[in-house]
Amino acid sequence: MAEQTSSSITIDAPPEAVLAVIADFERYPEWAGEVKQAEVLETGADGRPAQVRMVLDGGGLKDDYTLSYTWTADEVRWTLVKAQLLRDLDGSYALKPLDGGKRTQVTYQLVVDLKIPMFGMLKRKVEKVIIDRALPGLKARVESVAG
Repeated sequence: MAEQTSSSITIDAPPEAVLAVIADFERYPEWAGEVKQAEVLETGADGRPAQVRMVLDGGGLKDDYTLSYTWTADEVRWTLVKAQLLRDLDGSYALKPLDGGKRTQVTYQLVVDLKIPMFGMLKRKVEKVIIDRALPGLKARVESVAG
């Protein structure tokens, strides 16, 4: 991924619990504030979502888009399949077990590009806002479910 924004957070739950919340797309509107709707369109051979349609309303950024997901034991990656306004929305959650697997460091990396012209600095700001809202929401959701 070129010119990406990233940030990390530590969650008081094992990686498996974090992955379970990430995979539960229908519940994203409950904890990912900008996601107003999420629908799994396709499931992979591993039983995890492979393609997901989302409706985003992030203030100045509104779109209806589809993402393709790939999963490993310690990472979730996604790439944009189609959208109305977005040209790119590629990212990942990388999970690192801490304290013998009792806690997890989650690093979120994201690249956003719009079909309309946008300065690089503004793109990074959009990415940072998305990440800065998503990570605390993910942490709160995982810890409430796992706790």
